[in-house]
Amino acid sequence: MTTEASKKPSVLFVCVHNAGRSQMAAAFLTTLAKGQIEVRSAGSQPADKVNPAAVQAMAELGIDMSAEIPKVLTTEAVKESDVVITMGCGDECPYFPGKRYEDWVLEDPAGQGLDAVRPIRDEVKSRVQGLISELLPAQHPDAQ
Repeated sequence: MTTEASKKPSVLFVCVHNAGRSQMAAAFLTTLAKGQIEVRSAGSQPADKVNPAAVQAMAELGIDMSAEIPKVLTTEAVKESDVVITMGCGDECPYFPGKRYEDWVLEDPAGQGLDAVRPIRDEVKSRVQGLISELLPAQHPDAQ
């Protein structure tokens, strides 16, 4: 039984521009985990805005990312997260012992059209569903 006092797992998604992959992953995790996981996303070199094709691809699934803005990666965000998932930021992500790090190798949607972004979106969704089943195995059987 989870109580309000117990700490929710927290996940940080990091990619260079925080405009596509990490934004989609954060939006999926926020939506699918229904508030049971704390979600952050950031970039080592944030873009000016979220990739419009990524916003459009997510809107097709009923997830609105239009108000999201790319955020700069901070040491604090990494420190406060239990799981850090990088998507091509290489060595620019700070490392802290005791954290779980994963690198998701995903095609970069930057500069690509909607047709190219859809399969990336679907791969991100699949990986997020797997992550939820690992972090919340008992609470989220429908995340398979």
